[in-house]
Amino acid sequence: MMPYLLLLLLLLAVILGPQWWVQRVLNRYHQHPEENFPGTAGELARHLLDRFGLTHVRVEASQEGDHYDPAASALRLTPDKLGAKTLTAITVAAHEVGHALQHHANEPMFAWRSRLAAATIWGQRLGSLLLFASPMLILLTRTPSLGVISFAGAFLLMGLGLLVQLITIPVETDASFNKALPLLKNGYLQESQYAAATQILRAAAWTYVASSLAGLLNFWRWMQLLRR
Repeated sequence: MMPYLLLLLLLLAVILGPQWWVQRVLNRYHQHPEENFPGTAGELARHLLDRFGLTHVRVEASQEGDHYDPAASALRLTPDKLGAKTLTAITVAAHEVGHALQHHANEPMFAWRSRLAAATIWGQRLGSLLLFASPMLILLTRTPSLGVISFAGAFLLMGLGLLVQLITIPVETDASFNKALPLLKNGYLQESQYAAATQILRAAAWTYVASSLAGLLNFWRWMQLLRR
């Protein structure tokens, strides 16, 4: 029991620790506007999109977090970042532009993540149905081997989501360090701001690492329950 408890505490520290660090970094550089920024994060996003010919992509406010929506061709920032001139806001805006560039170039990993994310919605619905129905089917047919239905349901419910999270990590890393950071260094940031922008992008990437670790822990717990 003690080793299992220690392992659980270690996993929680690995998952919650990065989340705490990420918020600390983002908040640290989101306190005061930077004097060298001529426009807001939303205006920078619009400028960069237009610069690369993505005039059809809208820049909008969102209460659902900062993200690029390929289906709607919309780059969305939370209100506290959209009209802000902080280093966090500017860097996050450039990161989301990186996703728009991935979409425009039809990059394979971004395309796979988008397709898999759409399929996951239906897969999770089917998984929920299988998990709900499997005890009833086993009871009615008196066939324990139908427990494989439970396994399939758990995989569809948890495994597909975990797979999307794992694919998301290299997609986010590319948007940050192969797209956003080179753009920002090309005349938008002062050299003294490079290290902080890198730290912000690294922190943003860690949010997905932490989410993947949490998803892996949930998937492992489901598998342990189904084996009993």
